Amino acid sequence: MRLLLASQSPRRRQLIAELGFPVQYINISVDEQRPADLPAAAVAEYLARHKAAAYPSDKLADDDVLVTADTVVVHRDSVLGKPADRNEAIAMLRNLSGDSHDVYTGVCLRTRHEQHSFTERTIVHFRPLDDEEIIHYVDHYRPYDKAGSYGIQEWIGMVGVSGIEGCYYNVMGLPVARLYESLKKLSLSR
Repeated sequence: MRLLLASQSPRRRQLIAELGFPVQYINISVDEQRPADLPAAAVAEYLARHKAAAYPSDKLADDDVLVTADTVVVHRDSVLGKPADRNEAIAMLRNLSGDSHDVYTGVCLRTRHEQHSFTERTIVHFRPLDDEEIIHYVDHYRPYDKAGSYGIQEWIGMVGVSGIEGCYYNVMGLPVARLYESLKKLSLSR
């Protein structure tokens, strides 16, 4: 099978390439609005399915599997997206400091004839961070393309994350072990 990954994320591209399947990268642009009453834990999978639905079925060959994904950080029932600017990034990290939060990645696998989606949850614990650490991270790593304003694989993850419960790669944006198992099942069902 050939995977079509609809993502601009360099982290997702790196992770999926390392699974060893042939992969092609495509762009899908969608409005990421969601229903106001959608529970925070369901947002990532909703967005992944929404992206998959935007790709025309007739562009999928018989051996193609479209992979779409979305990751959200949820802190105290609030979805934290990508920060708009430096001040918002600093504010998000101040809120996460000394507390735990959930990272949800929704993944959708779509072929010409079927679709499967799932959500993976990881709990991330941050130690208390002082303003000097937060500002250093934001100014040096500019995490404006990351949900929750941080990348666990970067400096802030090394010094600020005191523990995780669940899949580390999920926090990076793609739960590769679960994706691999889902692709195996899909391959066997064909």
